[in-house]
Amino acid sequence: MATVTIRVATADDAALILRFIRELAIYEKAESSVQTDEAGIRASLFGADATAHALICEAGGEAIGYAVYFYNYSTWLGRNGIYLEDLYVSPQQRGSGAGKALLQHIARIAVADGCGRFEWSVLDWNEPAIRFYEAAGAKPQSEWTVYRMEGDALRKFAAG
Repeated sequence: MATVTIRVATADDAALILRFIRELAIYEKAESSVQTDEAGIRASLFGADATAHALICEAGGEAIGYAVYFYNYSTWLGRNGIYLEDLYVSPQQRGSGAGKALLQHIARIAVADGCGRFEWSVLDWNEPAIRFYEAAGAKPQSEWTVYRMEGDALRKFAAG
């Protein structure tokens, strides 16, 4: 088994990241929800105003996964945290340690930056991911319900 390495993504990785996003969306049964393109990825992750960060996971010189995260804030802790937006490893590479390597890499960033939390969401039907996260020591936060406002609802609400 090839050694897994993690590197910071660059703008040159925009097409690769978009490919992984589409693969993840297919896995999550939400392929039609992907509305971005390579230019959107390049601007949002690598533009001057980018606030999210991306990592590429490689094995044997081949990109096998990625992660995207950003900093959030806890008023209760009075400290930043990290929110993991995406963690994806190609199906044929699952079980290789790549997912754990990505998760640990971001956990190390959180610790080094003095973050109080490292959080993410997982679909309730994604049993393999749930087992993986719980084996890593993560605990579900079942008392919280995620709410989302997007598209027309967001625009209408913002307009008053």
